[in-house]
Amino acid sequence: MAYTELIIELETMQPFADILVARLNEINYETFSLEENILKCYIKTSVIQKNDTIDIILSLSQQTKINYSFKDIEKKNWNANWEQSFSPVKINSHCIIRADFHKEDKNIKHEIIITPKMSFGTGHHETTFLMLNEIFNINVSKLNILDMGSGTGVLSILSSKLGAKTILAIDIDEWAYENSIENSLLNNTNNIKFLKGDISLIENKTFDCVLANINRNIILRDLVKYYKLLINGGKLLISGFLVEDFDLVYKKINKIGFKLINKKNKNKWLMLHLEK
Repeated sequence: MAYTELIIELETMQPFADILVARLNEINYETFSLEENILKCYIKTSVIQKNDTIDIILSLSQQTKINYSFKDIEKKNWNANWEQSFSPVKINSHCIIRADFHKEDKNIKHEIIITPKMSFGTGHHETTFLMLNEIFNINVSKLNILDMGSGTGVLSILSSKLGAKTILAIDIDEWAYENSIENSLLNNTNNIKFLKGDISLIENKTFDCVLANINRNIILRDLVKYYKLLINGGKLLISGFLVEDFDLVYKKINKIGFKLINKKNKNKWLMLHLEK
């Protein structure tokens, strides 16, 4: 599978890098990497819309100097680059995310081992960090959980380790689907069912908790569906959007009938904990 790398050089990194990540995520960019004043963004070559990409970049060009270029890359190049730069991520005193080539930390109760490849969800990104941390504020023991946009499967894997009864993890990307199965095997979590597709795959099912770390547009589109899928009193954790998007998202969740339980941000990124 061929990927295109978008290389963006920013005179001022923040908040513009976060804004670009959020907006590019909405048009199918999957993975992002920050290196000093360079933001690297990755998308399947088959789905890239360069005009839309350029419009997003140019919308910020009056606020900071931006240079950009596109480069076609092959799948095989990604893992080598990742292994050179990936470091363990400590979520809290109970949880750490590491690769299988990192040394085991016996002082941490919950170690999640992943090989992310091109999939989103190493814990380095603020949204993954926020979602993982908030799962510890829910007693997921014996719950039935839906993980939408599951990426590497890291949210599902943690839920399993914390005692969830069943987990259904769905991602539209073939690479993420295959990678999440591999990561589940690495962590010996055998109560997760992985599916490739979107929310339309779910019929006649209800869940105690829904996790959705995707992007603003998909979350806004599917909020009503999340509400219908949840039992009364069920929990919904959502992230993948910026702090500045709060009013827009809150207007929709309030109209649907969700109750806001918790609101947390890390840098410019926001996570909301809701209840039906």
